[in-house]
Amino acid sequence: MHTMATGCALLVLALGAGAAMAQDAAPQAQDSYYVAARQALKARLIETPRTGPAKNVILFIGDGMGVSTLTAARILAGQRLGVDGESYSLTMDTLPYTALVRTYAHDAQVPDSAPTATAMTTGVKTRNDIIGLNQHAAVDDCAGSRDKSVRTLFEMAEAAGLSTGVVSTARITHATPAAAYAHSANRDWENDSELPAKAKAEGCIDIARQMIEWPAGNGFEVMLGGGRAQFLPADRADIEDPGAKGLRRDGRDLVAAWRKANPKGAYVWNAKGFDAVDPASTDKLLGLFQRDHMTYEGERAADPGGEPSLADMTAKAIAMLQRSSQGYVLMIEAGRVDHAHHEGLAGRALEEAIALDAAVKRALAMVNLDETLVVVTADHSHGLTISGYPKRGNPILGTVQGQSGKVTKAPDGKAYTTLSYATGPGGVDGPRADPATIDTTASGYRQPALVLSRSAAHSGEDIALRAIGPQAHLLQGTIEQNLIFHVMAHALGGQVAREAQVAGAID
Repeated sequence: MHTMATGCALLVLALGAGAAMAQDAAPQAQDSYYVAARQALKARLIETPRTGPAKNVILFIGDGMGVSTLTAARILAGQRLGVDGESYSLTMDTLPYTALVRTYAHDAQVPDSAPTATAMTTGVKTRNDIIGLNQHAAVDDCAGSRDKSVRTLFEMAEAAGLSTGVVSTARITHATPAAAYAHSANRDWENDSELPAKAKAEGCIDIARQMIEWPAGNGFEVMLGGGRAQFLPADRADIEDPGAKGLRRDGRDLVAAWRKANPKGAYVWNAKGFDAVDPASTDKLLGLFQRDHMTYEGERAADPGGEPSLADMTAKAIAMLQRSSQGYVLMIEAGRVDHAHHEGLAGRALEEAIALDAAVKRALAMVNLDETLVVVTADHSHGLTISGYPKRGNPILGTVQGQSGKVTKAPDGKAYTTLSYATGPGGVDGPRADPATIDTTASGYRQPALVLSRSAAHSGEDIALRAIGPQAHLLQGTIEQNLIFHVMAHALGGQVAREAQVAGAID
């Protein structure tokens, strides 16, 4: 038992130790950055991996959404909210697990969307321009592709009794969404008019038909995107644009075929029809909101027929798929990030990335993260750069201003923008315009490019992946893109994992 003198001695020692600790504290201990980082550390120390199985998997893909796009989108989102863009966090920034993903294709340093999406949906790398076939397939070789198909996670999920869905702001037959269901020796074979005569004679089927006639389980519960023309005959006027017609030369009306096969389903083509769909009573949902790709987010309000946002489509899809007692697998693609980059429209690309983030936020509010694995990533990057030493808070879509607040000028005496491209239609053959005399924040402004080309090219650096939910901790470090499939299949467990093992995915 301690005496009073002993207790007093201990108190003196404790006070002395506390004083010593205070003296030893780093001089920056009260710095705002230091305090924020310490708080971030505390959050990481209590983060516990969810190691149980996943009932559901949601895969978000920002097509062409490289790290520079993510950074610039974060800054733009913050600046539009009137806060500090550089330190602002998108919803996807808050997910606890992050990986860098190698995106090379089997035959290319810089990939397109066909092999990268195939890697994520099937677990194998393949060649540029090829969907749902292995590395031994050759582009345009219909006959030679017959024994080279690989099963997708969506096909495995349907076989296991799960529900499935695909949502995209691109044509629903475009490379990334098509990788959920199609097997094609050319990503461009979206309708029968694109199939070469030889491929037709050899029995290859276009991607739109593959989607409508998909034999996996009872088919997709949800299909939302653009691309009506791929499904309608060439003599059929488009419902939203009567001056345009379908693209099919075989006379098939695939929308009518789907409606006949799904009498309890709903087909919608505009926002009004979409909003009227009751997820609780609708068996299946097919939405084709544009003849071609859906409208850019920044132009959506002006669309004559009206289109749902990516967040709205995400919410409707989840509401429908959640009815499944077995679980579901859902792909959600922001396809127009890529298209805006190809056009050199960085502002539009960033808006599309922000729209994807809004969809992620909506999804996280709807799902149980103890049973839902959510993965947010890209398929490949683009040649967008952020450079020039702009001051903190400088408009991300503006010209570079240094710490003095003055516009920074290049050796030619002209200003330059913070964002630019390696290649693209913003390049010039001759003297360049001075961006200080132009509204570089305008929606139609094309950021400058080093090399003039009709379309900005993809780039081959690693892209970022963020994840949360069961088995998300397996998606860390620097990984191969096809590992994403294996983690998703492993997380789902049960028949999906067993089928993946039979398919050679798990030893």
